Amino acid sequence: MKIEDVYVWDINAKWLGISPFQLMENAGADVARVIEEKFGKGLKVAIFSGTGNNGGDGFVAARHLSFENEVILFLIGDEAKIRSEEAKHNWEILKKLDFIKIKTTKDSSQIKELSLKGFDVIVDALLGAGTKGEPREPIKSAIEKINEYSGKTKIVSIDLPSGYPSKVCVKCDFAVTFQWDKEEYDGFERIVAKIGYPKELYHLVGPGDAKFALRKKGEHKGQNGKLLILGGSEDYFGAPYLAAKAASYMVDLVYLAMPEYSARRISDPDVILRPFEGKNFSIEHLERALELSKVVDAVIIGPGIGRKEDTNELVREFIKSCEKPMVIDADALKSIAEDLNALKGKSFVLTPHAGEFKILFGEEPGGSLEKKAKRVMEKAQETGGTILLKGAYDIISDGKAWKYNKTGNKGMTTGGTGDVLSGVVGALLALGNTPLKAASVGAFLNGLAGDMVKEEMGENFTAMEVVKKVPFVVKWILEF
Repeated sequence: MKIEDVYVWDINAKWLGISPFQLMENAGADVARVIEEKFGKGLKVAIFSGTGNNGGDGFVAARHLSFENEVILFLIGDEAKIRSEEAKHNWEILKKLDFIKIKTTKDSSQIKELSLKGFDVIVDALLGAGTKGEPREPIKSAIEKINEYSGKTKIVSIDLPSGYPSKVCVKCDFAVTFQWDKEEYDGFERIVAKIGYPKELYHLVGPGDAKFALRKKGEHKGQNGKLLILGGSEDYFGAPYLAAKAASYMVDLVYLAMPEYSARRISDPDVILRPFEGKNFSIEHLERALELSKVVDAVIIGPGIGRKEDTNELVREFIKSCEKPMVIDADALKSIAEDLNALKGKSFVLTPHAGEFKILFGEEPGGSLEKKAKRVMEKAQETGGTILLKGAYDIISDGKAWKYNKTGNKGMTTGGTGDVLSGVVGALLALGNTPLKAASVGAFLNGLAGDMVKEEMGENFTAMEVVKKVPFVVKWILEF
């Protein structure tokens, strides 16, 4: 697990109703527990807290330790700069307590004059994992003061040594880190403490995943995703358009490649039409389709593309030759079911429902959530890609890990919502996300858009209503 996962889990925990106040309380209480287990009680403890959430954990630890120990807390910085509501809350509690001494200092010269002689334990709660580069004053002087007592007094850091991995870094005896060890941590001893995250957060997709997946990369046209959609036929033109329209809210440029027969019915300035001669795609269109794919970041192939034999051949040959990440959806799934070797070495997301899963792999993914997840994971590993199995709970795996999504409702059984899903997943691929992240977050966003529609209209709506909610879902995520 990585540092980024901490932020994702915190946001997803909040979405589940586990408040940041609970997590901070649990974290600070665990720090106090570990200190007393390691060093006993009746201690003299100095806690150095910053104004961020790491400092907030220090405020809670101070309160828990004060019951059977002598505690002094040094706030390094201006109390007006204590950022989060949960940290402010715990600071206000401390100020009401008579048996914890509090000293606030913003001046590095005052810190240099401090004497910590006689303290049994120094707790470092200055900086968390989100800080970059070498610490600035007055934090730098606080770190240097703590390090004067390295080897003489026990030093315990909260989460990680403040300043890590810069040269100005607390030399702790150990750090109490939370829930799991982090890939980025090295060179210092860690004790892992659980703070109340449920097991679901290993697998459940939530707004935390989406917030990171929706980050934009640039300020110029085309820098935030270019997507190609290959779909449509003499019988269908709505499916590829739904995918294109959904994606157009999320990326800069959407190219919609369709047979000219069906392309004539599309008139939308937000979509760049690329008509192909005839009523259906055929192998003669391969070269031009591949040329179009070279100028985009990701490709969706399949919505409404039909099942003509010549079209099937185009689909398979395009997938074999395309060098961009792909969403393979709808009729394209049936085309590649005849030759799964076409997927070798490719970066892709397959989006089957249970029936299409059986066509692809010869078996239905039945049983409990975990049994289905195991089956999807096995097939993802065999094909070398990512599978998004659509259902009441969507299940997503890249063969190494699996996720599941709970958003969505019965109204989304209406035709076209799967095309909206492929558009959203394709857009997320074009934004540079891994296939696993694009597929899992795409399922979450699509279902959430459907849930927003349900709130307004009940369970009787069309796929276009879901499309129209895509920008509102993105806004909700970014503000969560």
